Amino acid sequence: MRHTWRWFGPVDKVTVQDAAQAGAEGIVSALHHIATGDVWPVDEITRRHEAIKAGGLYWDVVESVPVSEDIKTQTGDWKTHIANWQETLRRLSASGIRTVCYNFMPVLDWTRTDLRWEMKHGAKAMRFDLNDFAAFDIHILKRPDATQDYPDWLLDAAAKRFTEMPDAKIVALSRNIGAGLPGSADGYTLPELIEKLRSYHGVNRERLQQNLIDFLSEVTPVAEDVGINICAHGDDPPWPLLGLPRILSTEADYAHMLSQVDSRANGVTLCTGSLGARADNDLPFIANRFADRIHFVHLRNVTRDTDTVPCSFFEDEHLEGGTDMVAVIAALITEEARRRKEGREDHTVPMRPDHGQEILDDLTRGAQSGYPAIGRLKGLAELRGIERALSHGRFGLGKNNAELGAL
Repeated sequence: MRHTWRWFGPVDKVTVQDAAQAGAEGIVSALHHIATGDVWPVDEITRRHEAIKAGGLYWDVVESVPVSEDIKTQTGDWKTHIANWQETLRRLSASGIRTVCYNFMPVLDWTRTDLRWEMKHGAKAMRFDLNDFAAFDIHILKRPDATQDYPDWLLDAAAKRFTEMPDAKIVALSRNIGAGLPGSADGYTLPELIEKLRSYHGVNRERLQQNLIDFLSEVTPVAEDVGINICAHGDDPPWPLLGLPRILSTEADYAHMLSQVDSRANGVTLCTGSLGARADNDLPFIANRFADRIHFVHLRNVTRDTDTVPCSFFEDEHLEGGTDMVAVIAALITEEARRRKEGREDHTVPMRPDHGQEILDDLTRGAQSGYPAIGRLKGLAELRGIERALSHGRFGLGKNNAELGAL
């Protein structure tokens, strides 16, 4: 795999040189300052390439070209936004980009109730607390009909949690849940969030699925023409939130998306952390089933409080948690060997150590939540060690697959 590192641009407190020192071979970035729905300007794309190159690496993957709410609901300027998305693909391809990640989560991107939850050993991790989230939805946001989406036991727990919640916690919870895409300046106040939720009136799960297929039917042919693989990131967490459907939460969801637009250019961003928040998602099986269409990989692990759906969970160390990371990496190495034998140009799959706990000097750096320097360095080193061992010519997969020696 090609080891990459997410960088949020010049505002990022973790630099490209830091990434290179951590062992990254390439950078994952995006133009977060460009408004969602607009075409990315050529000069801005060039400027980002140059900034990354100046740090000693190259821009390998775009994460993300945001999909507007208009596209997801097929309202407003959605057709213009699709045309702009297509043009952005053309411009990115002309600049050398071959992989573009996106998501189709309505209103909220990845959602956590606590961005710096303190572990027993003093490290800080991101956490999704189901009681906190329900307390926010029912008692802080006061979403109409919110109580209908929760069982009685959770209604009681959320009410108790809210009565014990200090004002500072209420403010932090509202800020964390209402945040926009990582690295962007987007975000919602409580009234804005309610208004956004209203814009999805009448958009049920089936309609949102169809809107995704309609979007892919328009952009995938352009991706094929310009030599870009587009890859959908899963829902995070992988279940409905705030009364909104989510449609990329399970193996079945991905199978539906891939079958409806059956092109190699239409693929998967395999995020082991997002899918791993559900106990019924078997990540090694999913990695094997969709191996041919996996274009980008996020490797991280979560520990669930329970195996129910939904549940509370926190972001654990990369080799801990509920996902068998060794088995997932083994599936990816095997797929890369198959692609090389087939002669595919995209035989090397870019991966990045996704998120990371804040440890050591991370605790005072103040980097983007979930993207510390040392925590990700530790994760990348561990993941790279597994890959190197599994692909060694004398051991593991390499012993039975001579072609893996090229790794």
